[in-house]
Amino acid sequence: MESDDRINIKQNLLTVHKRIEAACHRVHRPPQDVRLLLACKTVPATHILLAHHLGERLIGENRVQEALSKIDHLQIAPTLEHHFIGHLQSNKVRHALRFATCIQSIDRLSLVRKLEQELQKQGRSLDILIQVNTSYEESKFGLHPDKTLAFIRQVSQTDCLKIKGLMTIGLFSSQPEPVRTCFRRLATLREQAKQLNLPRVEMETLSMGMSHDFETAIEEGATMIRIGSAIFGARSYPDSYYWNEEEEEK
Repeated sequence: MESDDRINIKQNLLTVHKRIEAACHRVHRPPQDVRLLLACKTVPATHILLAHHLGERLIGENRVQEALSKIDHLQIAPTLEHHFIGHLQSNKVRHALRFATCIQSIDRLSLVRKLEQELQKQGRSLDILIQVNTSYEESKFGLHPDKTLAFIRQVSQTDCLKIKGLMTIGLFSSQPEPVRTCFRRLATLREQAKQLNLPRVEMETLSMGMSHDFETAIEEGATMIRIGSAIFGARSYPDSYYWNEEEEEK
């Protein structure tokens, strides 16, 4: 007999995938164009492994220490792809590189310099996404949209960082149209960035949309959606827990 956790996660995944297919159908997109990233903040390794057993391969962590605490447990699932999707402090770069194959929250040159320095020491490269504050909210991290293209030009001059696209956290709103505006803004920036024809800049990924707004994001061109609570259940933590690291940057 299947456990309650397995049944819930299995049913939730089936529901989410059906919703992805329906959203893609509405805008005549093939569902395989949208990757599902499991947002694993506060999710125990056992639940991640359940989802992996059900076919999921892409996970995202918001906090370095939490991610590190799961590494040993997740080694039995070597096909898992780990992204870091939270605000990364420069003093935790070395630790983040222990597990992250992509960092989706690049939004300042100090972080770029630290990553480049550490990657050169390790003799490797790293995929990254540029985070954009498309809602213009002071409470959110990310670049101002008007500064994004200039920032991309600067990052493209590094040797070890490969820009794969853009990421945003849309406006938290019950009204879909203001949220849709945020996603359209990111899609427009992506097209503008493509026209720059910069080295190590591919712009293949638009990471946008979460449990409450991913269907709108898909309709506006998302190629990756970050889903947590719709799969693993609601969490009783404030937004600040999801998007901040506790320690001050040094």
